[in-house]
Amino acid sequence: QVQLVESGGGLVQAGGSLRLSCVVSGTIFMGNAMGWYRQVPGNQRELVAAIAGGGRTNYADSVKGRFTISRDNAKNTVYLQMNSLKSEDTAVYYCNGDPRYGTRWFDWGQGTQVTVSS
Repeated sequence: QVQLVESGGGLVQAGGSLRLSCVVSGTIFMGNAMGWYRQVPGNQRELVAAIAGGGRTNYADSVKGRFTISRDNAKNTVYLQMNSLKSEDTAVYYCNGDPRYGTRWFDWGQGTQVTVSS
Protein backbone atom coordinates (compact mmCIF):
# COMPACT_ATOMS: atom_id res chain seq x y z
CA GLN A 1 0.00 0.00 0.00
CA VAL A 2 1.35 3.41 -0.98
CA GLN A 3 1.85 5.90 1.82
CA LEU A 4 2.47 9.62 1.45
CA VAL A 5 3.81 11.52 4.45
CA GLU A 6 4.08 15.29 4.15
CA SER A 7 5.98 17.52 6.54
CA GLY A 8 7.60 20.92 6.81
CA GLY A 9 4.61 23.21 7.10
CA GLY A 10 4.23 25.90 9.70
CA LEU A 11 3.52 29.53 10.40
CA VAL A 12 5.59 32.07 8.52
CA GLN A 13 5.40 35.78 7.83
CA ALA A 14 4.66 37.07 4.36
CA GLY A 15 7.84 37.13 2.32
CA GLY A 16 9.29 34.19 4.18
CA SER A 17 10.18 30.69 3.03
CA LEU A 18 9.34 27.10 3.84
CA ARG A 19 10.47 23.77 2.47
CA LEU A 20 7.98 20.94 2.36
CA SER A 21 8.93 17.28 2.10
CA CYS A 22 6.92 14.25 1.09
CA VAL A 23 8.20 10.74 1.66
CA VAL A 24 6.63 8.13 -0.59
CA SER A 25 6.63 4.46 0.36
CA GLY A 26 5.08 1.32 -1.06
CA THR A 27 5.69 2.01 -4.72
CA ILE A 28 8.52 2.38 -7.20
CA PHE A 29 9.08 6.10 -6.83
CA MET A 30 11.65 6.78 -9.51
CA GLY A 31 9.41 6.74 -12.58
CA ASN A 32 6.37 8.34 -11.03
CA ALA A 33 5.21 11.83 -11.86
CA MET A 34 4.48 13.61 -8.59
CA GLY A 35 2.73 16.80 -7.69
CA TRP A 36 2.16 19.15 -4.80
CA TYR A 37 -1.45 20.17 -4.25
CA ARG A 38 -3.05 22.59 -1.84
CA GLN A 39 -6.52 23.02 -0.46
CA VAL A 40 -8.27 25.78 1.38
CA PRO A 41 -11.46 24.84 3.28
CA GLY A 42 -14.45 25.20 0.99
CA ASN A 43 -12.32 25.10 -2.16
CA GLN A 44 -11.23 22.32 -4.45
CA ARG A 45 -7.78 20.92 -4.17
CA GLU A 46 -5.48 22.51 -6.74
CA LEU A 47 -2.23 21.36 -8.28
CA VAL A 48 0.49 23.94 -7.74
CA ALA A 49 3.64 22.14 -8.92
CA ALA A 50 4.51 18.89 -10.61
CA ILE A 51 7.63 16.97 -11.55
CA ALA A 52 7.85 14.17 -14.06
CA GLY A 53 9.88 11.03 -13.56
CA GLY A 54 12.58 12.52 -15.77
CA GLY A 55 12.65 15.77 -13.82
CA ARG A 56 10.62 18.10 -16.04
CA THR A 57 8.64 20.53 -13.91
CA ASN A 58 5.62 22.74 -14.29
CA TYR A 59 3.85 25.21 -12.05
CA ALA A 60 0.57 26.95 -11.56
CA ASP A 61 0.75 30.58 -12.61
CA SER A 62 0.06 31.66 -9.04
CA VAL A 63 3.33 30.17 -7.77
CA LYS A 64 5.59 30.40 -10.81
CA GLY A 65 8.90 32.02 -9.95
CA ARG A 66 8.36 31.55 -6.20
CA PHE A 67 8.01 27.78 -5.71
CA THR A 68 10.41 25.06 -6.81
CA ILE A 69 9.59 21.37 -6.89
CA SER A 70 12.36 18.79 -6.80
CA ARG A 71 12.84 15.13 -6.07
CA ASP A 72 15.44 12.81 -4.58
CA ASN A 73 14.83 9.35 -6.01
CA ALA A 74 17.33 7.76 -3.63
CA LYS A 75 15.26 8.99 -0.69
CA ASN A 76 11.84 8.47 -2.29
CA THR A 77 11.14 12.09 -1.46
CA VAL A 78 9.67 15.04 -3.29
CA TYR A 79 10.23 18.58 -2.07
CA LEU A 80 8.56 21.95 -2.47
CA GLN A 81 10.68 25.01 -1.78
CA MET A 82 8.39 27.96 -1.23
CA ASN A 83 9.83 31.47 -1.28
CA SER A 84 8.28 34.93 -1.15
CA LEU A 85 5.23 33.47 0.52
CA LYS A 86 1.96 35.37 0.40
CA SER A 87 -1.11 35.19 2.59
CA GLU A 88 -2.99 33.56 -0.29
CA ASP A 89 -0.58 30.62 -0.11
CA THR A 90 -2.16 29.64 3.20
CA ALA A 91 -3.57 26.13 2.77
CA VAL A 92 -3.05 22.49 3.59
CA TYR A 93 -0.44 21.10 1.20
CA TYR A 94 -0.47 17.51 -0.06
CA CYS A 95 1.66 15.49 -2.40
CA ASN A 96 0.34 12.82 -4.72
CA GLY A 97 0.74 11.40 -8.19
CA ASP A 98 0.10 13.47 -11.28
CA PRO A 99 -2.44 11.67 -13.49
CA ARG A 100 -1.69 14.00 -16.41
CA TYR A 101 1.61 12.17 -16.77
CA GLY A 102 0.47 8.65 -16.02
CA THR A 103 0.73 8.40 -12.24
CA ARG A 104 -2.63 7.82 -10.60
CA TRP A 105 -3.65 9.35 -7.33
CA PHE A 106 -2.84 7.27 -4.29
CA ASP A 107 -4.65 7.50 -0.98
CA TRP A 108 -4.13 11.06 0.24
CA GLY A 109 -1.85 11.67 3.19
CA GLN A 110 -2.62 13.93 6.11
CA GLY A 111 -1.09 16.97 4.45
CA THR A 112 0.89 19.74 6.10
CA GLN A 113 -0.56 23.10 7.09
CA VAL A 114 1.08 26.24 5.76
CA THR A 115 -0.07 29.51 7.29
CA VAL A 116 1.29 32.82 6.01
CA SER A 117 0.64 35.85 8.16
CA SER A 118 0.50 39.27 6.56
